[in-house]
Amino acid sequence: MHVAGSPDVDHLSDYERRYSRRGLLIRYARGRVKNFASRQIMTFAGGFVLAMTEGLRTASLAVIVALLGEVIDCLYLNRLPERLRNGYGYRRLLIGSTLTAFVQALTISYCVWLAWTGARSGVSPLFIGSFLAGAAINAGLVLPFHRPAAVARLAVYAGITQYLFLIEAIKPGRAGDALFLNAAGAVMLAFMVGLFLNFVNWGFRQHRRTTLDLIEQGRDLVRHQKEAQLLSLVAKNANDSVILADADGRIVWTNETFTRITGYSVDEAKGFYPGDLLNGEKTDLEVSNAIAEAVEAGRPFRTEILNVSKDGREIWMETNLVPVLDKNGRVEVTVAIERDVTAAKAQAEELAAARIAAEEGARAKAEFLATMSHEIRTPMNGVVGMAELLSDTELSEEQRQYVSTIRSSSTALLAIINDVLELSRLDARKMQLHPVNFDPKACLEETLRLLQPQARAKGLKLALETETDVPPLVHGDDGRLRQVLINLLGNAIKFTERGGVTLRVRAEAQEPGHLFVIEVEDSGIGIAADKIERVFERFSQADTDTTRLYGGTGLGLTISRELVVLMGGRITVESTLGQGSCFTLRLPLGPPGDPGADADTQTLSPDELDRLRGLSVLVADDNRVNRLLMGKFLADLPIRLDFAHDGQQAVAMATRQEPDIVFMDMSMPVMSGIEATSQIRASKGAQPLIVALTANTFDSDRAACLAAGMDDFLSKPVGRADLFRCLLNHLPPRDATRMKASG
Repeated sequence: MHVAGSPDVDHLSDYERRYSRRGLLIRYARGRVKNFASRQIMTFAGGFVLAMTEGLRTASLAVIVALLGEVIDCLYLNRLPERLRNGYGYRRLLIGSTLTAFVQALTISYCVWLAWTGARSGVSPLFIGSFLAGAAINAGLVLPFHRPAAVARLAVYAGITQYLFLIEAIKPGRAGDALFLNAAGAVMLAFMVGLFLNFVNWGFRQHRRTTLDLIEQGRDLVRHQKEAQLLSLVAKNANDSVILADADGRIVWTNETFTRITGYSVDEAKGFYPGDLLNGEKTDLEVSNAIAEAVEAGRPFRTEILNVSKDGREIWMETNLVPVLDKNGRVEVTVAIERDVTAAKAQAEELAAARIAAEEGARAKAEFLATMSHEIRTPMNGVVGMAELLSDTELSEEQRQYVSTIRSSSTALLAIINDVLELSRLDARKMQLHPVNFDPKACLEETLRLLQPQARAKGLKLALETETDVPPLVHGDDGRLRQVLINLLGNAIKFTERGGVTLRVRAEAQEPGHLFVIEVEDSGIGIAADKIERVFERFSQADTDTTRLYGGTGLGLTISRELVVLMGGRITVESTLGQGSCFTLRLPLGPPGDPGADADTQTLSPDELDRLRGLSVLVADDNRVNRLLMGKFLADLPIRLDFAHDGQQAVAMATRQEPDIVFMDMSMPVMSGIEATSQIRASKGAQPLIVALTANTFDSDRAACLAAGMDDFLSKPVGRADLFRCLLNHLPPRDATRMKASG
């Protein structure tokens, strides 16, 4: 690529080096050497004139002296570029070349002196003035390349001129009009030479400035061309569709990916609006209009839109519009980068549908099992209880065996049901922890006492090893910890035929509280290395032989792991087949808290009673027993208490009486609690605090209550402490407004 008026931009750096200090010095040296012969024309012409006027001897001396100065200067300058390349200092060579220029100017000045002192009147002054003017011009032309050398020469020529006029002025009879005219002519000639040199040097500076501008423009042009070429390659080979539209929004260019996705070639797409070309009947009109508005306004825009390809396929495109504006802020071109997300969108929809289906199935299972827990346990407890009572009656040996079989079978079945229901509660996130202050060592000893009969029946030793670093009191859910330990110790006893089971505990201090490391080690059958990962899976044991030999559901360890995770810990196992297993529980337990925090708030302080004084409470519940319990719980409080039997009555009483708080049952005849709450919230009267009362504790139920406008959510069965906590949490301290109202 070439730029008019400048050197090849591929050699811009070389060209730029020519205008550096070193480059200008080298160009000066080479120019002086190259033009050596042409400069001697004037030298020999002057010598010829001197030979005609002063004689051959004077002329020869002048020529020899002039040539000597030129030779000295050129010999030094001839080696200057090489010396500069070999490491000679720039400043050193600059001074050296200035000195040779000074010497060369002195030799010229000597020749001028010879001509002046021997010239006949009327001939020499004009000749010498012309000669000095030529020498000055020659010296001044190198000012841009070597300013010190040019200044040195001009200073010498100015000095010899002044000297000549001085000696002319002091000669007797030389002063007068002629001398004055010669002096004036010399000044005018010097002035004209100065103007000429100034013009020439101005032209050189302008040329240099223009050249440098062209260099920069050339560089910018090359850079822009490379960037444009690179961007063109990126756009052409991008995996995304790229569309360029003009200021009117019509397509001017598309890449190959656009053709591959839509089926339209560049020529087919040119001149069309993208919407006219690609939108179909199912395209969202609002999205299409939003794109058009963004293009017209010249602002970026990102969206998804349903387009139609040339062959009629529906394609979802993720579109990103980027306007390119001119210096006046008007849209010059719009770049649309589009990605085909049809497959991804279909996959996302399938995954979402599958996830919803899985969640619905899991929730339905969990809801069913959680709801049926009471119905399943009640008859099973009846079977177990009646079998136990029957065993206390007078029975024959055969009947006693039958009853024993009933008891053992029903007990095993109840254990299975309990495991399944426990796991369902964990899945349904219904499991709640109840942390209290407790003695960890006493908890472990009590657990061992519970399982001691089983170990003794099999002739096993059941031992407890406690480190001295175990604190006497911690804060946590001792009931769930005991449940996990019973599962682990029970399994250890079940799968151990001889030897024993050891419960080992130590505590590591941390912030806050302690990290308890509890190990249950047995000398039982052990677990194969490739089966260890399966022991925590649901309904799974190490192998089928174990299941047939020892029984069980395979849920105990699953439940234990879920409980440990719920408490913030983890459980691991190490085992060797035929030698035994060691289950390690790492569980964080907090420092002991306020003992009063563990107990239910069954009574209220005088300040708390004062906060509740004059409160109006409405209880809406269709169950008579529930209303009776709520009345008993709230009877001793200094409040006004009313009851509604269904949702419709609750709406009427809330509108008429304007209670401060409503306890609303979700499931009521005539009108549900959800609908009643919605109507109360839609009314223009005073809005009470509404708390849901329900036996369902799933997240969907809570979300439905909050969406209807309820403020809180209490799960049945509701206790006195639950009601007190709810009232105190939601009611602010008595303020000036309530005090004024009560006064």
